[in-house]
Amino acid sequence: MATPDTLLRQTAIEDGIKVLDNEFSYNQISIVIATRIHEVIKEVTGNPDPYQAMKAREIEVAKELYPETRLQYKGGFRDYLKLAATANTIDFFKELGEVVEDIRKPIDFTIDDSCYLEGKLRDGGKVLYLADNAGEVYFDLPLLNYMRRFADATYVVKPSPVQNDATLEDVRNSGLESEFGKVITTGIASPGINLSLASEEFKHEFESADLIFAKGMGYYESLSELPSKGRVFYCLKAKCEPVADSLGVPLDSYVAVLR
Repeated sequence: MATPDTLLRQTAIEDGIKVLDNEFSYNQISIVIATRIHEVIKEVTGNPDPYQAMKAREIEVAKELYPETRLQYKGGFRDYLKLAATANTIDFFKELGEVVEDIRKPIDFTIDDSCYLEGKLRDGGKVLYLADNAGEVYFDLPLLNYMRRFADATYVVKPSPVQNDATLEDVRNSGLESEFGKVITTGIASPGINLSLASEEFKHEFESADLIFAKGMGYYESLSELPSKGRVFYCLKAKCEPVADSLGVPLDSYVAVLR
């Protein structure tokens, strides 16, 4: 996707393999290595956003699907949580037709800690809502607004393109910027989050938050490495075997889990 030039593609592949050779370790978080590979591809091809066209299609489809999908969920906390989760089926390695079909299906959580999340929200405090794919912004808003009834909730996106993750520009282009309230970025264009390279603003918000609401596999892959303190709530679809195995659920399960 980054370039039609076959020679540049080969160079990017070779340089990516060098990253794996030099940096792979069972003690290393996968997100750190993936981020470096993304950087290499961008550098070699001169393309700062290889997923741009694909992301635009995903956003368009999500915007069209949202009104009909919203009708399946009457309202209230659990319905807003399911609505937010159902859009996590969006991902760059899936055909759009498959994404559309999956979004239209009603979902159930294989692991469901939603009652604990609702209890924590009603205690008030400070919540960080870590967004995942760009098309999910429409589906996130009802849950985010629900959270704001009880807590000081901040929506967090990426500062610049990485994969098909939501960026500040995506929020602005959605036409919903004024409805999102406080929006910040992680300060680093990485899948999930590499806390050592995140912005000081994000690290401050992260450390001071009473609850982290983390959407998607990238955040699970990175934040699940931290000690479990009952502060991070993961909401995702387990779209690959390693993540499904780690959670102890079948492939393609939806989970809502507090750790």
